[in-house]
Formats: sequence, structure tokens, C-alpha cells
Amino acid sequence: QVQLLESAGGSVQAGGSLRLSCAVSASGGTFSRLAMGWFRQAPGKERELVAVISRSGGYTPYADSVKGRFSISRDNAKKTLYLQMNSLKPEDTAVYYCAARNVIMTHTPTTASEYTYWGQGTQVTVSS
Repeated sequence: QVQLLESAGGSVQAGGSLRLSCAVSASGGTFSRLAMGWFRQAPGKERELVAVISRSGGYTPYADSVKGRFSISRDNAKKTLYLQMNSLKPEDTAVYYCAARNVIMTHTPTTASEYTYWGQGTQVTVSS
């Protein structure tokens, strides 16, 4: 069984930065077999990709809207996923979710429906 616990989000002004983390509770070597990602959902909108990361951390596709501003990373020793968010914009306001899925080799899903495990979500609010 895999459990995901996200850090608290926060409220910042446009141009500011936040760092989210997602601690993974998993037995044995499970974490290293997980593809992981961050998704977000704004009011009235569908859940959308922010960024995902492969098991090794070497493949990290991003949504066009966050490229160059956000950075996803993972620490397999600490069993933790991170999302560094810089140059935040009001349109980044949403509930952010950590997601994980057991995968074979380098397969790294990029759609929410392909992920098995989800965190509880954390609110990020960016004011103009």
C-alpha cells in the first residue's frame, strides 16, 4: 500500500515562490518503482498535469503553462517528491495533488486517469 502526504501549500503574491513536498509511505523498495507527478485543479476546471517524473528522475515532462517556472524532483532515499514553483501567477491558483503509480521500467504516465495513488491535495493561492 502506498500513501502520499503533501506539505501545506500557501498564499503568495504574483512573482513569488513556493515549494511543495510529498512524503511517500511505502514498503521496501516500492518508492523506486513509482512514477510520480503533480497535478492541479482549479474551481470549475478539470484536474490537469503540472509535471511528472520517471522512476529514475531522468524524464520530467511539464505542462506548457509551467515550463521554465516550475521544477519537479524526487529524492529516492528520502521517499519524497518535490515541486519548486517560481514566478507564480494568479492562474497558478489551484489545489495541487501529488500522484503515484507503480510502473515498469521508464514508463511515465502523463494523464491523471493513469495514476493509482493520490494525496489529499493542498491549496496554492497566488494573488495579483
